[in-house]
Amino acid sequence: MAYTGQSLKRFEDPRLLTGQGAFLDDLTFPDMLYAAVLRSPHAHASIRAIDTAAARHAPGVVAVITADDLEGVVEPLPTRRETEAQELRPPVHPLLARGKVCYTGQPVAVVVAQERYLVRDAMALIRVDYEPLPAVIDPLEAMQAAAVHQELGTNVGLRLLTAGGDLEAAFAQAEHVVRQRYRVQRLAPAPLETRGVVAHYRPQDDVLTVWDSTQHPHEVKDQLATLLHRPEHSVRVVAPDVGGGFGEKGGMYSEEVVIPYLAMRLGRPVKWVEERWENMLAFHGRGHTVDVEAAVQRDGTLLGLRVQIVADLGAYFLLSTPTVPILTSHRLAGPYKTPAMHVEVHGVITNKPPTGAYRGAGGPEAAFCLERTIDLIARDLRLDPAAVRRRNFIPPEAFPYETPTGLTYDSGQYALTLDRAMELSEYHHWRAQSRQPGVSGAPLIGVGLATVVKGSGGRVPRLTDYARVIIEPSGQITVHTGLSPHGQGTATIFAQMVADALGVTPADVQVVHSDTAIVPLGGGTAASRGLIAGGTALCLVLQEAQQKLALIASHLLDCPAEDLCFQDRQIS
Repeated sequence: MAYTGQSLKRFEDPRLLTGQGAFLDDLTFPDMLYAAVLRSPHAHASIRAIDTAAARHAPGVVAVITADDLEGVVEPLPTRRETEAQELRPPVHPLLARGKVCYTGQPVAVVVAQERYLVRDAMALIRVDYEPLPAVIDPLEAMQAAAVHQELGTNVGLRLLTAGGDLEAAFAQAEHVVRQRYRVQRLAPAPLETRGVVAHYRPQDDVLTVWDSTQHPHEVKDQLATLLHRPEHSVRVVAPDVGGGFGEKGGMYSEEVVIPYLAMRLGRPVKWVEERWENMLAFHGRGHTVDVEAAVQRDGTLLGLRVQIVADLGAYFLLSTPTVPILTSHRLAGPYKTPAMHVEVHGVITNKPPTGAYRGAGGPEAAFCLERTIDLIARDLRLDPAAVRRRNFIPPEAFPYETPTGLTYDSGQYALTLDRAMELSEYHHWRAQSRQPGVSGAPLIGVGLATVVKGSGGRVPRLTDYARVIIEPSGQITVHTGLSPHGQGTATIFAQMVADALGVTPADVQVVHSDTAIVPLGGGTAASRGLIAGGTALCLVLQEAQQKLALIASHLLDCPAEDLCFQDRQIS
């Protein structure tokens, strides 16, 4: 029996469905302290003074820290600089606001006390003298407005131009041009479980252990070692059960650095769990204004696209902040054979919370603008939206196909897929119904259609991951993976793969992940990379395990390795 491809009940689910999961806030330790973060009520303001005296002397309070306590001790938050942007100007991102606040919700101070309610009481005693400043809110106006960060001299923090083909010729030949502005609104990811951190430092071992509701425990470990000036071997990061991430938990935030610092400073475990209102302020996805011009022929054939993207990046850059608008620019080609494209991106700094990867990281932003443009082309030329899409699809014989924005598509049967979707949905029937004159009181019928190419696995450096297979004398098999899943079903999928490769049952396989002390490397979970990266790594390791077992068995059984069969937990 082949297990791979079979529909099995997921091994991960019973524990979670019966309330036996262990999420961040379920963790408790003796002598644990609790932290809370004081956040800015202003989008933009100077900080004249911070008075923490009353809070420091409040009942149960162990520590109150501000930016001054971290100066020269802990590094500012990092962002990614290895981008292809022609210009990248990330402002220095302090862990706690220093001198001024630049968005509503920015961390200003942290209070630590013996009980949660004591933390909240003490935080209310902190007095911050703010001098409100003009706030830059509109991303289009931000391009010309006074710089939010004066040291940069501009609010344009990122510039990128991606182009290919003869765009001038495309528009010169066009029989029709569609122009439209799209606003891809900001939003808060709002995972069911908010962010949280527990840190515990053991001075006798000089080991800092951090439990983090994160998608990337190994990256958090690497960043903590750098920002806290610690050897990598002295930092351990564990991701317990994670109640949703959606990209938000793929970044690195102030609390993920400050809480471990406090645990080392105070010598006691410290827990911080985000309130829902804080989660809504700390991080946003999307926020793009996109101007699209499409040059087409009368039959709907695309000749060229000119696109201007203004991305509202917020006040600071998180790890994935510069990545998203760049990915948007690449993915604007969609599944269509477009001879010429010119995509210009301006990432602007505003007095809003930082942005970053959220559910597709640039893919939905691009697809919305492109698919709506295809619909406008069909409307203007009085064509069927499905026919316009089919006419412009990259044909199977054109693969591998390089888009004008620099991506290479390896394969596809786009027309076949569309035809099947239309058949299943009875597309032509409902289109005909939608054209019928409305009857009073009858429901109105509309038909929506979109065809989208989904990028999976990230770019080439992230297509690698870690896997290890341990076969015990009992026949029990343990798989270590560098992924950090939280609902993707990885344990079930990997158990199926191992069962087929080594002739066991999925029940014989245990999958271990998300602990940097056990699994030394890993790319975590993002960009639909689980099966692509982690599965590929496991497949290669299973091949090695097969070869090694076959070599041993062929010696013991005195027969050629190619004649051996892995089945029923035996090699025969």
